[in-house]
Amino acid sequence: MKKFILAACAGTFAGVIATTQITGPLLAQESEQQSNVYQQLDLFGDIFERIRSQYVEEVDEAELIEAAINGMLTSLDPHSSFLPPQDFTDMREQTRGEFGGLGIEVTQEEGFVKVVSPMDGTPADVAGMEAGDFITHVDGESLLGLTLNEAVELMRGPIGSEIIISVVREGVDEPFDVSIIRDTIKLTAVRTRTEGTTVVLRVTTFNDQTFDNLEAGLAKSVEELGGIENVNGFVLDLRNNPGGLLNQAIAVSDAFLDAGEIVSTRGRAPEDGERWNAREGGLAQGLPIVVLINGGSASASEIVAGAMQDHRRGIVVGTRSFGKGSVQTIMPLRGDGAMRLTTARYYTPSGRSIQALGVSPDIVVEQPRRDPTAEDEAVETRPGRTEADLRGSLNNDSITEDERRQLEEERAKVEEAAKLREDDFQLAYAIDLLTGLRALDTTK
Repeated sequence: MKKFILAACAGTFAGVIATTQITGPLLAQESEQQSNVYQQLDLFGDIFERIRSQYVEEVDEAELIEAAINGMLTSLDPHSSFLPPQDFTDMREQTRGEFGGLGIEVTQEEGFVKVVSPMDGTPADVAGMEAGDFITHVDGESLLGLTLNEAVELMRGPIGSEIIISVVREGVDEPFDVSIIRDTIKLTAVRTRTEGTTVVLRVTTFNDQTFDNLEAGLAKSVEELGGIENVNGFVLDLRNNPGGLLNQAIAVSDAFLDAGEIVSTRGRAPEDGERWNAREGGLAQGLPIVVLINGGSASASEIVAGAMQDHRRGIVVGTRSFGKGSVQTIMPLRGDGAMRLTTARYYTPSGRSIQALGVSPDIVVEQPRRDPTAEDEAVETRPGRTEADLRGSLNNDSITEDERRQLEEERAKVEEAAKLREDDFQLAYAIDLLTGLRALDTTK
């Protein structure tokens, strides 16, 4: 018994010694790291003082510190940044749906300013800006070497003033200039319309108004068609939608899903992860859905498209999305400013991250790009001659006058759909797809 106790004691002491031998270096290492951090902070203070006292010109101390903070944040990733009070105010106005500017969402890629997407009906959209365009100069001043905030600041200006933007576009040999008149941007988060018996839901952004606009617009369009039984399906158009509020992306996804996960986020620590699930009931009442995406569909748009695709609730058509799979948290700071910090990645229901990969459509459909340097050429088309055009041709005696009128109405709808292909090939493809699915539905 005594041997057991002694052995136990010896084991305990050995354990203490072993623990001390391991913990000692760890504590020393942690202490050394903290010491290095404090040394670096002291170095920052020394540099700040030397700039303040010895730089060739007098400096604005507040601007100097702000630049240092912004440099620290932007070194992390393209979406983390410092928001001075005015930028913070502008951002809050944008999420409410009204702000001043050009109407483009931009990011920075390898030092260049890249257009994520132009917003529908805004000055940039009307001027012909496209997702994927690179902005090289503003009013003749190069943007190379500027931070994203500095580049955006150059693009700001009084409402009604003109700005000349130099653009490099894939597929266009030479850079070209675009003239844009700054205006107040009033975003309608969702625009709905009917194309034949298809309801088109154009979601331009995810702000505070998005779900309410979607719900009201969908109900109105269904009513115009005489009820849900007269609707052949829905097109959820997320093209050139730069994203926005996560809760709105979840609400829109929930509007078309009956159950299952919508999206999950995973932060640095396991306990920071969150998951959102769909509730029973949907606005589309089981009708087929086509989701349209392109390279300008980012962030919240990709959450919706990914959820619809993983649950096989909608056919995703278009081109690969932007690939922004990270979550930014806005943290208000003293002095009325804020910090935008990337705090998590989000994952689609199947557990895939789309960061830098994007959502790949089920069916790839390219949209012809506009070449601003090409001259418009009017193409004259003549309808082909048919049997009915021949003089003295026999009439069709197998149908009644009412049946003939119905055939002519259906033909007019088909011809109208064909015209849409010239204006928006991707949307026309989506509608054709829904029409085909409806024709194969034996339960209707």
